[in-house]
Amino acid sequence: MALLTNQTDINDTVLRSVAHMPTKSLSVLMDASFAKALSDADFMRIAVLLAEKSDTEGGCPIGAVIIDNETRKILGKGHNTLVQEDHPYNHGETSAIRDAGRIDFSKTTIFTSLSPCDVCATLIYMRGFQRVVVGDITNAGGSENQLREKGISVEILEDQKGIDGYARYRSAKPDQDLEDWQGVSAVMHKCSL
Repeated sequence: MALLTNQTDINDTVLRSVAHMPTKSLSVLMDASFAKALSDADFMRIAVLLAEKSDTEGGCPIGAVIIDNETRKILGKGHNTLVQEDHPYNHGETSAIRDAGRIDFSKTTIFTSLSPCDVCATLIYMRGFQRVVVGDITNAGGSENQLREKGISVEILEDQKGIDGYARYRSAKPDQDLEDWQGVSAVMHKCSL
C-alpha cells in the first residue's frame, strides 16, 4: 500500500520525497490517485527540487520530470550531473529522458526547471515530445521558439524558487555555468582574454 494518496497534503517535503525516490520505486511511495492530484506547478516544483539536489551535490541546478499525459504518472526524472559524473552533456532533460528509457514520448510532457539548451531542445524534438513546460526563462531562454517551430506545445510556468536558485548559482559559479552551456573551451577562452 502506497504512502501518498489523493488524501495527502501536497507540500515541498512530500514533493522532495518524490524527487529523491528512484523513479522505478515510486509506486511504493505514491499511488495513482496521488499522481492524478498533482498539478503542473507540483511537477515543476519536483523539477526544481531535483535542480536543488544537483546544486547541493556541487552541480548545475537544473532538473526535469517526464509524466504520462493521461495517468500523470512520473516516467522519468533527473538532474544535471556535469560535475558529479564528469559528463559534458548530461543535463536535467537528458538525464530524465535516459531515466524514462525507451518509451513513446509523444504521449508525455517534460517539465524542465530551466529553458532547455540547444542540445536538449533538439533531443526533445527528436524523441517526439508534444509538450514542454519550462520553469525559468528569466535566467536563460531562447529554445522556446525553436521548439514551437517544430510543432511542440511550450508553456512557461516559472517557479520563483527555481529562478532564485539558478540566479544564486550563476553568480557564485559563473565559469561552471559557462562550461555547462558552451563547454570547457569557452571557459578557457574567457580565461585567456
